[in-house]
Amino acid sequence: MDRPDLELVLAVRQHGSLVMAARALRVAPSAVTKRLAALEAQLGTRLFQRTTRRVSPTAEGDTLCERAQQLLQGFRDVEAELRERQAEPSGPIRVVATFGFGRLWVGPALAAFQRQHPGVQVQAQLTEQLPDLAVKGFDGAIWLWNAPRERAAEWVSRRLAGNQRVLAASPAYIERHGAPRTLQDLARHACLVVRENDGGPGQRFDHWRLQRGGDEELHHVPVSGPLSSNSGELVRDWCLAGHGIMLRSLWDIAPQLSSGELVRVLPSYAMPDADIHWLAPYRSQNPRRIRLLVEFLAQHFRSEPWKPTGRGARKAPRSNTRG
Repeated sequence: MDRPDLELVLAVRQHGSLVMAARALRVAPSAVTKRLAALEAQLGTRLFQRTTRRVSPTAEGDTLCERAQQLLQGFRDVEAELRERQAEPSGPIRVVATFGFGRLWVGPALAAFQRQHPGVQVQAQLTEQLPDLAVKGFDGAIWLWNAPRERAAEWVSRRLAGNQRVLAASPAYIERHGAPRTLQDLARHACLVVRENDGGPGQRFDHWRLQRGGDEELHHVPVSGPLSSNSGELVRDWCLAGHGIMLRSLWDIAPQLSSGELVRVLPSYAMPDADIHWLAPYRSQNPRRIRLLVEFLAQHFRSEPWKPTGRGARKAPRSNTRG
């Protein structure tokens, strides 16, 4: 049995007529009759019941047709992939990312990818709310969290890089108020709270979920302070100005940690679940340009370029001044 035989049985089932199947395959009706008879003899079973009015598949014929559809689709997928590999990838890619991470890290990565593949047109949309990717026509998202639970079965997810949200303060704040030595000490400090996306009823912004490196226990720490905002950038500015302690992603404050403008406090603690992921609607076969982009992003972010270096590795200085 070869590919023309598979195409023959599908044409006969689709048209319900040997004559119509022959017309669709652009061969003589006698050729269809002979080939079908030879195939049935080879398999030792009748594939179609013939009457003067219609040709209908038997149970064995239906089984063969279902397998034929899968096999022919496999042939088409392989051929498409081979043709694609011979040509420079081209066409549009529509991706979405959050505003801050998208501007600082995703934007430069996408520009570098497009320089490597000039036939690809990249369209990036920045937003704070993860859209329904399939409904909105996006090929994927570079996002700070994994797929939402209600989409887990419909989307594919790939972790691109690790990331943490860490506690940080300015040296000036530590000099005036001292550095917290335990999680309980945070209650005595001015904590700068980000109220992201207005959260909805029941969401608590005055509790930080912190985990000590290597431990599984998650600590819910109540915090408070005179300043809060829905803008992470504004909270970062307040922290730089010495107004308190904040919880912020490493990707956002890596330059300030490296320069010493900010220092980590309680450096053994961090907030989990802030890793970088590629999220996309499920497809049985992605275009090559999408596959190339995902591999490029994985390689680009593998080293976690936002990890602070130099002075950022030091802990907050101890002070005799107590807050």
